[in-house]
Amino acid sequence: MHLIKSSKVKLLLCSLIFTNLFASDILNDNSILSEPRKKTFDLSKEQIKEDSSKLKKDWINPITYKYTKNLGEDYKTSKSVISIDQPIFQSGGIYQAIKYAQSTYNYASLEIQQEQKELIKKAVNLLFNIEKTKLNIKKAKYTLENAKIDVERKKEQVLNGFLDASFLDDALLTLNSTKNSLVDLKYSKQELINNFNAISSKEYTTFKLPTFKLFSKEEYLENNIEIKKAKADITKKGNFAYMTKAKYLPSVNAYYTYSKYHDTDDNTSLDKENNQTFGLTVSVPFDTRTFNDIESKKIDYLKSKLDLQNTLTDEKIFFKTSIDKINMINERLQITRDDLEVYDSILKIINEEKEAQLKTQSDLETLQNSQKIKSIDLKTYEIDRQLTLLDMYVKLK
Repeated sequence: MHLIKSSKVKLLLCSLIFTNLFASDILNDNSILSEPRKKTFDLSKEQIKEDSSKLKKDWINPITYKYTKNLGEDYKTSKSVISIDQPIFQSGGIYQAIKYAQSTYNYASLEIQQEQKELIKKAVNLLFNIEKTKLNIKKAKYTLENAKIDVERKKEQVLNGFLDASFLDDALLTLNSTKNSLVDLKYSKQELINNFNAISSKEYTTFKLPTFKLFSKEEYLENNIEIKKAKADITKKGNFAYMTKAKYLPSVNAYYTYSKYHDTDDNTSLDKENNQTFGLTVSVPFDTRTFNDIESKKIDYLKSKLDLQNTLTDEKIFFKTSIDKINMINERLQITRDDLEVYDSILKIINEEKEAQLKTQSDLETLQNSQKIKSIDLKTYEIDRQLTLLDMYVKLK
């Protein structure tokens, strides 16, 4: 019967498709981050915009102004020259340069978004682990109560000659070990809080733990940021490969030059040299490195396509592993629920035997504490499931 239940849980879990994939938007909300960290991401976004805008204009050559002052002995002159040599056709290279700038921006945007989500995920992970540690502290306290009860029980039994002193010694060792574990847990909780405060400027208590829901494999792959980055990288490197090729193809430039003498030192013959020239130039570069350069960029482009295939494989495996882990946690949850049912039935019997003076108060308290520990286990397993889902959600755009 238990195996049938587990199979149903697995089947249901793996077949669920939630239409509201992004049930919790906490990973897209940077309010959990401190102001300096938010500002850093904002500046990074502004920077890639400026870098992209600059790349789009890289094909436009600057207008050059040159001023010359001749201090020769025969006569002194001063002259201004304005010139521009602007490509107007580069065998498709201009269009690809603009596309390359946009694809570079798209890739960089995904990288910044991923970095921000990873940092937010780290903060949310700390929130979950703080809560989990608080639950473990409660468990340790109930365990400590049981250890104290056991020491008293063993002490009485040793004094009455029912047990050897070694049993009391073991009970005392367990008690001390439990006390030390409680101290360690309290330190771990504070360490987690300190780590959270390094990321956020708000108190951890101001945030409510999100509830993540499962989604389908198709939704995971469709919205996966690593896959989107790999696709953006293909586009970027494809554009760059074409740009590199176009660099070695025929190009047409328009040029214009205007020159004017400001000071001729009364040399009238120079006045006639104020002129302007304009026209077109066609150039075909011949470079012994052409083939190597083009092939290198082509190989880089082909590698990016293989990277996409590898990324798809990695993400499919990650999704399957995560689902397997969630199934394992669900099985633990079911086992714990079954244990709690057993505790309920035993506690009813112990209560009746206590009233009949067949069991002591300490026997009842020990089982009650154990039952409370099992109840806490349900909550910690649920947090483990949420942490697994968190690792999946952070990969979604």
